[in-house]
Amino acid sequence: MIRCDKDGDTWVVTIDRPDKAGALTRDMLIRLAETAEAAQDAKLFILTGTGGVFSAGADLEAARAGLATDPVWERLSGAIASLPCLTIAALNGTVAGGAFGMVLACDLRIAVTGAKFFYPVMKLGFLPQPSDPPRLTRLVGPARAKMILMAGQKIKAERALQWGLVDQITTPDALLETAQNLGADALSAAPEHIAAIKRMTVEAFKQ
Repeated sequence: MIRCDKDGDTWVVTIDRPDKAGALTRDMLIRLAETAEAAQDAKLFILTGTGGVFSAGADLEAARAGLATDPVWERLSGAIASLPCLTIAALNGTVAGGAFGMVLACDLRIAVTGAKFFYPVMKLGFLPQPSDPPRLTRLVGPARAKMILMAGQKIKAERALQWGLVDQITTPDALLETAQNLGADALSAAPEHIAAIKRMTVEAFKQ
């Protein structure tokens, strides 16, 4: 249910569970985290899915068993955020719930027309993972972050682009090609050069 396809310095990691709307089990999350942790030599790391939904978040039965508050979510987003390469979330469809974390941890986000974004933690009675609200707020600002986290708003791709939650909208057929095109300069650069520029952008938030 988690695929990792390597082509030279490019890693494409796919959530492949379209029959369950990309819902995530603990084993799937561990696999995703282990893959991200192993991608230290990649220059381009693309995270995507199959079907019309990127991920509906936690698998319902797993959530009832405690997955919604499991630290594995934070392990995964931390592993992606700490990668020295360019990371791109190529969103084939809707992103919901805990799946936000890995998406927010990426450097860039592209989405297909029709994708929606919602994180119903207020309604469900869970707290978001600790790193998610700060990352979301850096992208869209505090009021819009509250619109998603507290008011439970479903944000369509076009508005997500206006808000800065996603960086580009494309068609399903062009999704991976768009991600690869965005990564072309990184693929032609030295690993230490990629890492240095990424560090500089991260440091900008600390000033």
